[in-house]
Amino acid sequence: MAGIRIAVVEGEADLRQAVVDYLRAQGFDPLACPDAAALDAVLTEGAVEAVLLDLNLPRESGLSIARRLLRLPDRPGILMVAALGGPTDRVAGLELGADDYVAKPFELRELLARLRSVLRRRRAASEAAAPMVLPAVMPEVRFAGYRLIPAQRRLLDGNGKEVGLTPMEFDLLQLLASHPDEVLPRERLLGLAPGREPGPLDRSVDIRITRLRRKLERDPANPRLIRTLRGQGYQFCPNG
Repeated sequence: MAGIRIAVVEGEADLRQAVVDYLRAQGFDPLACPDAAALDAVLTEGAVEAVLLDLNLPRESGLSIARRLLRLPDRPGILMVAALGGPTDRVAGLELGADDYVAKPFELRELLARLRSVLRRRRAASEAAAPMVLPAVMPEVRFAGYRLIPAQRRLLDGNGKEVGLTPMEFDLLQLLASHPDEVLPRERLLGLAPGREPGPLDRSVDIRITRLRRKLERDPANPRLIRTLRGQGYQFCPNG
C-alpha cells in the first residue's frame, strides 16, 4: 500500500500532524487538510484512496463533507473520526455509507488497522464488481477425462460422447476453465447473464454450478472439479 494518497481531514493541528507523520512512516502519502476547503484543494490535484474524516470541523461539518464524497463517481473510502461523546454523528455517517469509524482518543496502530481494512474492502468490492469476460480465443482444455472444445462449443467425455450443456452452462464452464485453480467471486460470474442487472440475491450462477456438477462430478454432493469456497466464490480444479 506504499504511496497511496490518503487525505487526513482533522481540525486539531497536533493530532493531524501526528497522524500524517505516522502514515508517512508506514509508506502512505498522507495529505494534511485542516478543513473542507483544504480537502477540496487536494481533490482537485488528484484522487485519494481514502479520507480520514473528523466529524467535528469548523465551517463545514464532517457529515456534510461525507455526503459530498459519497456522491463522487469513484468515491474514496471514508474512515470517520468521532469523539466518544458524540455517537449521533458517527451513526449518521455510517447510515450515509461511510466505511468505518474510530473514536477519539485512539491509538495510531488502531487507526492504521482500520484504514487498511477500509482499503482492502474497497479494493475487493471494486474487483468483485468488475464482470468476468469470456476469452476471445481459447484452446481446447482437457480435465478429468473431459475435452472442452471452445471453437466447436462442445464438451466430450472420456468415451468421446458429447455432454449436453445449455449455452449458459457452457459459457460458465468455459470461463471457469480459463481461470484454473483461481477463486472467482460469484458476483463477477453473475455478469455472464446478458441483458440482466443481477441483484445481491440472484442465485442463477449457483443454480448453473449445481447443474454442471450433476453432469461432470462423480459425486455431485462432494464436488472436486468445481469447489465452493464459502464467502469467497467458486474454484475450478482441473486436476480435482
